[in-house]
Amino acid sequence: MKTPNSSSMRCERDVISELNVPANAYYGIHTLRAAQNFPFSGQRLHPAFIRAYAHPKRACALTSADIGFLSEKRGDAIATACMEVESGKLHDQIIINPFHGGANTWTNMNFNEVIANRANEIMGENHDKDAMMHPIHHVTMHHSTNDTCPTALKKAVLNFLEELEDDVSKYQNLLQRKKIEFREVKST
Repeated sequence: MKTPNSSSMRCERDVISELNVPANAYYGIHTLRAAQNFPFSGQRLHPAFIRAYAHPKRACALTSADIGFLSEKRGDAIATACMEVESGKLHDQIIINPFHGGANTWTNMNFNEVIANRANEIMGENHDKDAMMHPIHHVTMHHSTNDTCPTALKKAVLNFLEELEDDVSKYQNLLQRKKIEFREVKST
């Protein structure tokens, strides 16, 4: 990972220490620490999985707002950030190696930080520690990695199956047209 110069960094702190995070990054200290600890494959999560991962997070945020655990403003901001991820935006901010291990805890935290920081912008806040949206207390409310990861994986697979079904249907139609086109041809 290329490290920008210190003037384009922001300092974040967790229970372990402080780290400089790129100032323009939506991810935070937990994601950066995981990326530094598990750099081995150089691969990224598949875009279909990234899109699918934001879906249950959006549903949980809207539900948490509906039942009064999140303010409507926070719920809507999280949902909007999730919809942006679902539409293909912010994928460059999901930097966790897919082979990191740890039951996808780091993947979930990467999403939490990206969604929280984007939601802060949507609400007019910034990336600092005093911002209104917190990646753990707000973004991951009423769900865990063990909820979002299997759900996202199943949703991504179902989306791929829909695409496969469409392709198989097109191929079947083509074969049926060819059957009609060549019905008079006799083999020798």
